Amino acid sequence: MATKTVTKAELTAQTLDFLRELVQNNHRDWFQANRKRYEMAKAEFEGWVGRVLTGVGLFEPLPNTDVKDCIFRINRDIRFSKDKSPYKPNFAAAIGPGGRHSGRIDYYIHLQPGNESFLGAGMWQPTAQHLSKFRQEIDYNANELKNIIEADAFRVYFPEVWGETMKTAPKGYSADHPEIDLLRRKQLFFMHRYTDKEVLKPTFAEEVVRGCQLVKPYCDFLNYLFFDEVNETVSI
Repeated sequence: MATKTVTKAELTAQTLDFLRELVQNNHRDWFQANRKRYEMAKAEFEGWVGRVLTGVGLFEPLPNTDVKDCIFRINRDIRFSKDKSPYKPNFAAAIGPGGRHSGRIDYYIHLQPGNESFLGAGMWQPTAQHLSKFRQEIDYNANELKNIIEADAFRVYFPEVWGETMKTAPKGYSADHPEIDLLRRKQLFFMHRYTDKEVLKPTFAEEVVRGCQLVKPYCDFLNYLFFDEVNETVSI
C-alpha cells in the first residue's frame, strides 16, 4: 500500500533553508537537482496557507477560493527584466475572493528568509480612475480613512507605509489643503514584517490572520470606494 503524504500546516526551518540557498543558486540546474526539496517546501507552504485561508474565511467572504488559487508561481517573468534569475527567492500568496486574480484589494503574504517575510495590504498600483476616486473621497471626507489607519492598534501593527508620493499637490488640489499628505499619495500600502523566529512559531498562521483582521477595515474602505460603490449606484 502506498504511503499517503501528509501536508504540514506549519512552516519549518527546511523551507526557509531552501529559499535561502536558492538565493545563492538561482539557476535551473541547481533547482532541478533540488526539486524534491522544492516540492516539500511548496507543500508545506500550501498547507500553511490553507490554515490562513480558513482563519480569514471566518470574517471575509471567500467563495470558491482554494489554496491553489492564492499561491503565486515561483518562476519569475524575465522577459522584460535585466535580472535573468529564473526563480523568486520567496513564496507568496494573495488571500481574497477567488485568490490572486480577484482584482480587488486583498491580503498579500510574502515568505522570505532573512527576516524579510511580511503581510501587506492596501492601494499599490491603482488605476487612474481609482486614484482619482481616492483623492475625491479624501477631499470630501478624510476622517473615515484616518480613523482606520491612525487607530492605535493599526499603527502599532502596521508601522511601515510603502508607495510613491507626489512631490507637489495633485492637479485640482491646493498645496495648503489640510489633507495634502494623503492627497499626494499615489500608493498607500501598509506592511508588517515578521522575523524568521516568528515565522517558525506554531501559531504563525493565527498571527497572520490577526494581522489580516486588523487591516480589513482599510481593505473594505478601498474595495467599497473602487468597486462596490459603483455596483450600488448601478443597482439603484
